[in-house]
Formats: sequence, C-alpha cells, structure tokens
Amino acid sequence: MSLRDALLYLVAPARIAAGDVGELIPELAAAGVDLFQLREKELEAGDIVRLAGPIQTACRAAGMPFIINDRPDVALAVDADGVHVGQNDLPPDAARRIVGPRIVGLSTHAPEEVDAAVERSHLLDYVAVGPVNETPTKPGRPGTGLSLVRHAAATVDLPWFVTGGMSERTVDSVLEAGARRIVVVRAITEAADPPAAAARLKEMLVSGGGV
Repeated sequence: MSLRDALLYLVAPARIAAGDVGELIPELAAAGVDLFQLREKELEAGDIVRLAGPIQTACRAAGMPFIINDRPDVALAVDADGVHVGQNDLPPDAARRIVGPRIVGLSTHAPEEVDAAVERSHLLDYVAVGPVNETPTKPGRPGTGLSLVRHAAATVDLPWFVTGGMSERTVDSVLEAGARRIVVVRAITEAADPPAAAARLKEMLVSGGGV
C-alpha cells in the first residue's frame, strides 16, 4: 500500500472494545483500513515491544503498514514500517536517523507547523493535520477547525491525513475543505463492529473523491 493511495488510517491501542487489535487486523484490512498505528501513551518501551509483536505480524500478513507512535527506537526494535512523532517528540531529523528508510510521519496543529513540515518534507513521508474537532484522545488541545485543513490542502504536497473526531458525521466537512485522507480513533475503536465501521468510513472517503 502506497501512502499516496492510503485513505483510512487507524490509530489504536493494542486492545479495543471489540477485542485484541492483532486479531482484528485481517478483518479491518479487508474492510478498508490502509494504515495502522499502535498508540500506547502510558506504557514503557518493553511493554510496547511485547504488544507490538502479534500486531506487526498481522499487519504484515495483511499488507498493511504498521506504525509506532512516538518511539523511533521501538519502531526499530520491532521492525515496524515506521514511526509517527508529535511536535514535542524527537524531531523528524532525529527520527529519520534512527529509523532510516522507514516511514516517518509528523503531527501538525497550526499553519506555521504545517509550513515547517513542508520545509522539512525531505525528512517526512506524511503529515497529520488537526485535531479539527476537540477530542478526548488529545486532552487539552482545542480543535483547529476547518481552516487548517484548507491551509494544508493549499500547501502540502506530501500525503496528509486529517485528525480529530473523524467519524461518519464529520468526514463530509473535511472532504469539502480539501482533505482526502483521515485518521480515525474512536469511530472504529469504540464501535461494536469495528470492520463494519471502517467499511462505512472508507466508502465515504472513496465516494468523496479518493486520492
């Protein structure tokens, strides 16, 4: 799966409401999830490594890139496909030195951060933009609104994904603002049937214009 072809990016812990993510990966991939990021903010590196093993195996079998949140060292240790870093994590140049040719993604929350990412595009493979809507997965961070999506649409040539409360109720508005790709957390992780939720979101993205 090329990042430019990816539309639906799932970010989740190792266990969600419906069960272990590793066991759900085949169904999620079949339903249209293109990219998976393991996000375990409260765990130590060793614990993340142990949780990552079966997920990485499942992602590889499904042909789905497997990304580790925040920790380039863990991404390297588990032979993940890449790492996603935030504004207060290791900078992209340091992450790139650690993971080499693997995927490096960066969160951006303001126009100036988007512009800085564009200037460092040689170090990055994709950018995340948001959170458009305030979300409990980013406590204390206000929603950026759609203006940041429009700014990214006008300036970013890299693949970029919109974050922040993405669901069936919010996808249309970000597509209208120029987005084509989204990051989803709760709309899938809290769903009674995660693959079905993923399939509905993917259909909305595809019908909204694809890549």
